[in-house]
Amino acid sequence: MRICVISFDFWNYDAHIVDELRKKGVDAHHINIGAYRHRNFPARLKNTFSKIILQRNLKNEMRQKMILDQLAKLGKQDQILVINPELIERKYHEEIKKFTEKYIAYLYDSLARCPANHLLDLFDEIFSFDKNDAQRNHFKLITNYNYLSEIKIQEKAKYDLVYLASFDNRIFLLSKIIKKLQDLKLSCHVVIVGKKTWKKNLNLQINPSITYTRKRIKHSEIPGYYSKGKVLLDLTRENQTGLSFRIFEAMALKKKIITNNPTVKDYDFYNAENILIIDEDLSNFSTAFFETPYQDLPPDVYRKYTLENWVQTVFNL
Repeated sequence: MRICVISFDFWNYDAHIVDELRKKGVDAHHINIGAYRHRNFPARLKNTFSKIILQRNLKNEMRQKMILDQLAKLGKQDQILVINPELIERKYHEEIKKFTEKYIAYLYDSLARCPANHLLDLFDEIFSFDKNDAQRNHFKLITNYNYLSEIKIQEKAKYDLVYLASFDNRIFLLSKIIKKLQDLKLSCHVVIVGKKTWKKNLNLQINPSITYTRKRIKHSEIPGYYSKGKVLLDLTRENQTGLSFRIFEAMALKKKIITNNPTVKDYDFYNAENILIIDEDLSNFSTAFFETPYQDLPPDVYRKYTLENWVQTVFNL
């Protein structure tokens, strides 16, 4: 069987899908449009000029042409999975679809945040991690996946709480949480990643617990980063009900997690001893949650959210 995964893999999560497929003997390939780079400085300058003067992003066009070039080399595929298809124009989707008998989409974001309605008729099967979108549009609901091997960190955590995320509006809720932690005499370590990290929130910029950086942490280093904390923090974006990868990273690392996503309680792995769903005013945020141990999940529940099970489900292996 031949399967191709197409995505903008900023945090390198999608590559794990291809690795798992190859473990199963599938001839699998990953076209990562996020890895496209300008050939040289003149090309970058030309794109900047085009965006400002012509309102045309040449880099996006080249990324999409790259997909077709690579598919031409790979040849016909039994299945093609596109993650977040709204990043690709319809005319390119129509050409991509010619390379496969089964065209699949996975919406790792809500339609409210990333509209893709204009493309949905192109796909033979659509999966979504967002419960609301799945119910409204009759998509197949599937969560993100646990890509890590099950391990339990033995070393003592350095911080009470750790958080790693992109620079966006979640930083305002984060500022309140950090203030709450300080009031409770709890420590934290936060890394905020993104090109716009220079736009520091004034309430946070002098806090030594926070590191702002344009350079993201390597994907292979994420488990080590999370191992530094007793508890992980998960903050959802606006209009998001789907579960982030942090939920599953915490599951693999046997770490407790604090989240503002209330839908997590609807899943069979939810355990109030492991997962604290914070109230909007943080009134239920206390030291007690940090003082009790993690409760192991039943093996059958744990396996349900592994990458192996995800791959079997999406590609019907």
